[in-house]
Amino acid sequence: MNAKDVVMAYQGAMGKGDMKAARGLLADNLSFVGPLDRFGSPEPYLAALGQLAPMIERVDMKRMFADGDEVALFYDLVTKTPAGTAPCAEWYRVKAGKITHIQVYFDARPFAALMGKK
Repeated sequence: MNAKDVVMAYQGAMGKGDMKAARGLLADNLSFVGPLDRFGSPEPYLAALGQLAPMIERVDMKRMFADGDEVALFYDLVTKTPAGTAPCAEWYRVKAGKITHIQVYFDARPFAALMGKK
């Protein structure tokens, strides 16, 4: 699979709640960077996503761009919370069929307030 296929498979697994399939697409040394959290391995990252899942109504995909081993994904994260809808961008790096890095960009202020973070 090329990088775009890997990211699409990962997004599909996450959309179905199939954490085992999603984990299979993440490198053991996954690096995640976001406005609220940073992780150096898949397990705490997936645990955080599991806590976020009940707040999510849906993800409206907008665009995906691939350039070699890098993929950019743009979507609206529609929540069931007062935070409403958040436009998001994710930047992936893929090596040997596994996602090695995810960086997410969004306005975290409404979510930080919901989670009691500053």
